[in-house]
Amino acid sequence: MLDKRTFYINGQWVDPIKQVELEVINPSTEEPCATIALGGQADTDAAVAAARNAFGDWSQSDREQRLALLEKLAEIYQARSNEMAEAISSEMGAPISLAKTAQCGAGIWHIKNFIRALKTFEFERRLGPHAPNDRILLDPVGVCGLITPWNWPMNQVTLKVIPALATGCTLVLKPSEISPLSAMLFAEMIDQAGFPPGVFNLVNGDGAGVGSQLTAHPDVDMISFTGSTRAGIAISKSAADTVKRVSLELGGKGANLVFADADENAIKRGLRHCFNNSGQSCNAPTRMLVERPLYQQAVETAAQLAEGTAVDHSANEGRHIGPVVSQAQYDKIQRLIQQGIDEGARLVAGGPGRPEGIDRGYFVRPTVFADVGQDMQIAREEIFGPVLSITPFDSEEEAITIANDTVYGLTNYIHTQDSTRAKRVARQLRSGMVEINGHSPGAGSPFGGYKQSGNGREGGVWGLEEFLEVKAVSGWPSEE
Repeated sequence: MLDKRTFYINGQWVDPIKQVELEVINPSTEEPCATIALGGQADTDAAVAAARNAFGDWSQSDREQRLALLEKLAEIYQARSNEMAEAISSEMGAPISLAKTAQCGAGIWHIKNFIRALKTFEFERRLGPHAPNDRILLDPVGVCGLITPWNWPMNQVTLKVIPALATGCTLVLKPSEISPLSAMLFAEMIDQAGFPPGVFNLVNGDGAGVGSQLTAHPDVDMISFTGSTRAGIAISKSAADTVKRVSLELGGKGANLVFADADENAIKRGLRHCFNNSGQSCNAPTRMLVERPLYQQAVETAAQLAEGTAVDHSANEGRHIGPVVSQAQYDKIQRLIQQGIDEGARLVAGGPGRPEGIDRGYFVRPTVFADVGQDMQIAREEIFGPVLSITPFDSEEEAITIANDTVYGLTNYIHTQDSTRAKRVARQLRSGMVEINGHSPGAGSPFGGYKQSGNGREGGVWGLEEFLEVKAVSGWPSEE
């Protein structure tokens, strides 16, 4: 079992001030795979102080210095990608094939995208020809507390850490205590790349501990958080006392609008996307809304695909889905599956309990409900497991109404061969992102949502701007 009871503060691996240990559990086996320490107030204070002390020099560093370090980090990340995949697979249960591709790959993808965006980003801009002596300067916001989730560890770490570093901010990272091993490996890469001491710091802890301490800390200028809407609300309230900037990427309950003229792979595409990463994605299309003429066929297809979805240990190669991350998550999913049955949804695949032949690990049966009403809990609460709800609709207007009838607004999906309708519906969906006919967002596309899905954007130039303050300067001396 790995011993990971140190924190990375001011360029060194240091012991916690007070030793409070936590075991990291492999969700495929329910056995511990590592031991970490949970930080206390003194550890948080030390990390914030290191970031504050480093901010003066790092905030004034030039673009080329930061680019060189980020490019070195990208080389190291790629060289150690197998280590990263193994860490992610063991800590949160992603099948190793998925961990090597999408999970680990998301990290290098974002690093490279931010490097590209940084190369042409304008930190100094003219207000306009009407005001030749006015300049708009974009300054680093300051010391940032970054709080990341367990479900896509490197995706979220790189979406926060890289733009913070690229714009001249210093930071303290608190990864999820459920999946900290990948972040600690990432900290090793930061150290190996040669970033100045104090620019990047890592303290492990839980939300009530280090998370709350960062949120309320008077020397932290910004909190960037990805996680549950419940926690995001609490963070916003805590950060208000010091008027911090708060960027939130929260929950989702994505609707997948499948019209009768959808392509033949639309149902398969939607179900696979819903079940990917064992359903543990905030942008998963968990509500499939199907136009009535296609509805019965869609239900039958989804049921067959779900029953044919393999579930297996995360260490095994293949296209199966793995376990969900923890006992608490497993119990929540089981409760909601049973609630769907009790409320009258028609169970057409899966159901409560573990898959046949599996008696250990947090494995969930791939589950599909049909005839799901909008008032049912499974249509309204983010389940975060391999559970798909299918609902019929009779008109475009009804589909849009159902899709928008949620407190969330992260990602919605449209399947139709009518390009005019696709554009018309996309404009009316109340979400930060819309995917049409299975086309994934391009590199640098902004990731974020409306309503209780959050209030920030990550990725590309939008991700850089999240970590910058706008300064208006008038009377700028004319260039000779």
